[in-house]
Formats: sequence, structure tokens, C-alpha cells
Amino acid sequence: MENQQGKTNTPAGLVLNIQHFCTHDGPGIRTNVFLKGCSLRCKWCSNPESIRQKPELAYNPGKCIGEKQCGFCLKNVCPESAIYVAGSGDPAGDKVRINWDLCTNCGKCVPVCPTNALYLFGQEMTVDQVLDEVEQDSTFYRESGGGLTLSGGECQLQPDFSAALLAGAHARGINTAIETAFNVPWTFVEKVLPHVDVVLHDHKLTNPERHRKWTGVSNQRVLENIKRAYETYPGKTFIARTPLIPGVNDDEEHIRAVLAFIRPYKNVIDYELLPYMRFGEGKYGFLGRIYEMQDFNPPAPEILKRLRVIIDEAFGRSGKSLPAAL
Repeated sequence: MENQQGKTNTPAGLVLNIQHFCTHDGPGIRTNVFLKGCSLRCKWCSNPESIRQKPELAYNPGKCIGEKQCGFCLKNVCPESAIYVAGSGDPAGDKVRINWDLCTNCGKCVPVCPTNALYLFGQEMTVDQVLDEVEQDSTFYRESGGGLTLSGGECQLQPDFSAALLAGAHARGINTAIETAFNVPWTFVEKVLPHVDVVLHDHKLTNPERHRKWTGVSNQRVLENIKRAYETYPGKTFIARTPLIPGVNDDEEHIRAVLAFIRPYKNVIDYELLPYMRFGEGKYGFLGRIYEMQDFNPPAPEILKRLRVIIDEAFGRSGKSLPAAL
């Protein structure tokens, strides 16, 4: 349905971020739209701000100029009195602190902060607002075979919004892809996948106990949905991926188990390894959370090379260039 301005009347969604000129999440040059909300709790998550399906306050103390020079957020702005200065002897000096137990993420402190030390992750956007921004890169899509990639979080947790975005992209002649862990009800998948050209999906851990330990949930629904998607949508292109975490899943047993799962399906055209990097560590502190992977480092190059050789042999090809880090 269209309104008088010719725009579609479609659902609004909670968008975390829109990144332009991406090259590792589908073919060609792409615009990645990150949606908020995730049904997993991966300990290595590099986007902790994407987990909760609601706007969230973040605080970067490095940008705070302190009570003496500013102090605007301390002047009866927070209805829960969650913003305070600890006083003399505090290592933070006169910079503010946040009592995260009191904070309700209302965001009333954000507009008064002149340095953007306080800001919100997540904003509501309409389908047309997102697609109008995505379409600004259409020249690059035509030249490179790129398009729109929906990511998260878990984009399929907003199935109506995701389906409308993807269908709208197709209507504008834009190729579509999603990044998904498939830990959603199948009814969500049925809404989203008909509008997807390329499905990039995770195989984090094949062992159910280890999957629960490291992601917080069982992998039963994940594996059932992946298999069902392969079989229900034989015309779609699937690319399996593993975020490779040392000591968690960087072993031949896991890689060979994933290959045994995916190789019977001709619509799974590749299996990529995404080496763990600690890119998101600082954001945990900004959200008042603790990063649990402080003692973990990227996988050793020799291990990465050996595992990629196994994958290349399974797909009947020689070695290939390294993909982007996680």
C-alpha cells in the first residue's frame, strides 16, 4: 500500500546502525543495516549493543569533560538519579559515573551532553527511511554486484520489518543478503527468507553442550532451522560461517562436523572462517557490562591455515584469500 507521497506504509523497526561500503558480508560492495535484538548470548560478541531489543544508553568516560566544566547531566535531568559524581578520591575525578542498576535507558540525559559522552544505541526507523539511505549507494551496487545486507543482532527477530525491508529493496532492484544465527521461530524464517538472495549463517558450535555453554542456548532449533532452510529454499544461495574462537571451536572436529552437515546441499556454496578479534571489548564498559573474553587472543595463523585447507579440500579447490576478521 502507498500513501499520497508514493511511499509504502510498512512497519517500523529498531535500527542499530547503517554502515556503507562493506565488502565482507555478501557479494560486491554492500550497505549493512544492523538491527537491534539477539536471541543468543555469545561470550565473544563484538556488538554487545545489539543484544537487547530496545534503545540503550552508553557512556564513554573518555569524552566526559567533568562536573566543573559541564555538569549538565547532573542538573535534575535523570528521573532515576542514576548519574552522579563519586567525589574526592575517585580515580575518575569529577567525571560522571552511571549507576546501571538505576538507569532505565530513557535517554533524557543524551540531548544535554555537549561532547556526546552519553548517547543511545538504537533508533526507530521506517522501511522507507532505511531504503532511502541504502539506495544512495546504488551506483556501487550496479558496478560491483553488491546490495543490502541485514545484520544484527539477529535481524530475523524483527521479521515483519526485515521482510518489508528486503521486499522493498527488491522492488528498487537491490540485491539482498542477511546474516543470521537462525535461532528464531520457523514462522519468522518463512516471512524473511523469500525476500533474500544470499543467506550468510553461523555454525558456531555443533556440540550441543558446548553451544549452550558459550552462547547461552541449545543449538537444536538452530540446526533444525538451517537444515529446513536448505531444503525449503533450494534456489537460495547459502554461505556457512564460523566465528573461530581459540579453545572454543578452532579444532578439526568442529570444522569437519560442519562440513558433514552442509556438503550434501548444493545450495551451500562456501564455508567461511571468521577469526576472533577483540574489536568490541571497549563497548562492554560503555554499556556497564563486563567483557568475559579478556584472556582470549586471535587464532594462531598456522591453525587458521590448516582449517582452511580442510575446507578447501572439501569444496574441491585450492587455497583462497583470507576473509575479514570477526
